[in-house]
Amino acid sequence: MAPWIAVALGAAAVVLAVVVVVLLRRNAALETTRRARDAPPELAGSLDLDDVMARILDAALGLDGVDAAVLSLEGDEKGGLVKSAGMSQGDAERAGEHGSRFTLPLEGELGSLGSLTVVSRAGGIAAHDGLDNVVRRGVPALDNAFRYREARRLADTDGLTGLRNRRFFHETLLREVTRAHRYGRSLALLVLDVDDFKAINERVGHLAGDTVLAETAVRLRGVLRASDIACRVGGDEFAILLPEAGAQQAAQLYERVEAAVSAAPIGTIGRLTLSGGVAQLAEREDAPAFFERADTALYRAKQGGKAQLAGLD
Repeated sequence: MAPWIAVALGAAAVVLAVVVVVLLRRNAALETTRRARDAPPELAGSLDLDDVMARILDAALGLDGVDAAVLSLEGDEKGGLVKSAGMSQGDAERAGEHGSRFTLPLEGELGSLGSLTVVSRAGGIAAHDGLDNVVRRGVPALDNAFRYREARRLADTDGLTGLRNRRFFHETLLREVTRAHRYGRSLALLVLDVDDFKAINERVGHLAGDTVLAETAVRLRGVLRASDIACRVGGDEFAILLPEAGAQQAAQLYERVEAAVSAAPIGTIGRLTLSGGVAQLAEREDAPAFFERADTALYRAKQGGKAQLAGLD
C-alpha cells in the first residue's frame, strides 16, 4: 500500500472516531435532557410547606393525561390546606364528574397527611405509575416540611404565655414595616405592660407571677382580630402588631384588652391593670424607630398614672 493511502486511511479513521464520540456525547446529552424533562421536579429540595405542595402539584400535573391536580392536607395540625394546579378546586371537581379522577391517600411517618387527586377531562385516569412515584417522593417531603414548621413554631413561641416571642416579633416587625411602606398600607403597634408587676412578684413569688403572665396572655388572645400579631417582648411587656390598621384601631384594641384583663381577679392577686403605648407607622420610618416610639409612649403612660394609653397625641 502506498504511504499516502495509509496516511489517508489513518486520517479518515481519526475523523470517524471523532464523529462517533461527538454523536455518542450528543445522544447522551439528549437522553439526559429527556430524563430531566420527564422526571418529576425534586420534591425534597425545600422545607417550606407551600413550596413542597407546589412542587408535588407541578409533578402531578406533568403526568400524561392529567389536566388538574388537587392536594388536600387534613387536620388542624396539618393546616387544613387545599391547593390545586391546572384548575381551581371547584373546576377540578366539575371536570372530574364529566371526565375522570383518581385519588391516592398520603400516608407518612406523621400519620395520615391527606390526599392527592388528579383529574382528566378526557377520562381514562386510573392507577398511574407516575402518580405513585409522585406520592412516594412527595410524602417524605411533606413529613419534613411539617416537622420543620413545628420546629419553627416552637422556636418562635414563648414557652410561658404561648404567644410569639421577642425574636419573632422583631423579625415580623421588620417584614410588616417593609410591606406597609412598599404597598402604602397602614400599620399600628400597641405595646402593653402589666402595672405593678414587680410588686406582684415580690408579694407572691415568681411562680405565681408566671401564672399572672400566662392568664394575661389567655385574656389578651380572646379579644384579638385574626390578623393581629401578639408577642411577649419582655418580662411583663407585650406587643401587638395590627396590619391594615391605624392608631385609633389600636386604641380600641387597648380598651378591649384592658377590660378583659381587669374584668376578674387572677387567683389571690386581685384585678390587674395594663398601661399601653400606641404608634402608627409614619412615612419612611424604620422598624426600630417605630417600636421605640410606641415603647416611649408606654413609658409616658406608666409615668402618667398607669392603667391608661399614651401615644395618640
